[in-house]
Amino acid sequence: MKSAVIVFPGSNCDRDAVVALKNVTGKEPALVWHGEADLPDADLIVLPGGFSYGDYLRSGAIAGRSPIVNAVIKAAEAGRNVLGICNGFQILCETGLLPGVLAPNTGLNFVCEWSTLRVTNNQTPFTSQFEKDAYVSFPVAHHDGAFRALGDDLRAIEDEGRVAFRYVANPNGSTNDIAGVLNRGGNVLGLMPHPERALSPLLGGDDGVRFFSGITNSLNAA
Repeated sequence: MKSAVIVFPGSNCDRDAVVALKNVTGKEPALVWHGEADLPDADLIVLPGGFSYGDYLRSGAIAGRSPIVNAVIKAAEAGRNVLGICNGFQILCETGLLPGVLAPNTGLNFVCEWSTLRVTNNQTPFTSQFEKDAYVSFPVAHHDGAFRALGDDLRAIEDEGRVAFRYVANPNGSTNDIAGVLNRGGNVLGLMPHPERALSPLLGGDDGVRFFSGITNSLNAA
């Protein structure tokens, strides 16, 4: 599996994503600067966490209009797999690749802790390594992490099985405890928690290894 990690000014989890992907795939991901116009050949495109452009205007708003994002949108629409983690999730919502918005946490506090999630859809490349309704632990670190969707958008997300993960103890006030959302095609995932920070028991847990190995196995078999 070939992968690429997009780097924006203010990204701070791009190297974490590179380490996770290299450890699991054995291949060095390509790092792509936000000002580029084209993507390399990659089966998986990762938009990492951080504070792109300092979160000015709103989290992900400026990054969602970077030159490289046009190529990401075209790749997603062509069926290539895209993963947005934390700030990457915010960017995907800003582009319209995913519905909804990421709003400030309930209580307006920055949340930094380990969070238990329930796998609600394991029929995707991103969740294939887990049993349905299994529990996994990933850390969260965000201020604007409350997923909000209303009306038809929320009904579609729920009715079409596009919630990939839900919080067991909701840390931010997300609607319906939603922690991760898929697009209709199932090839784009926005996830607020950080699987790339869960690679070893020494770091607090290693469920991130299964997350990334599941993606690798699914895409290698495709």
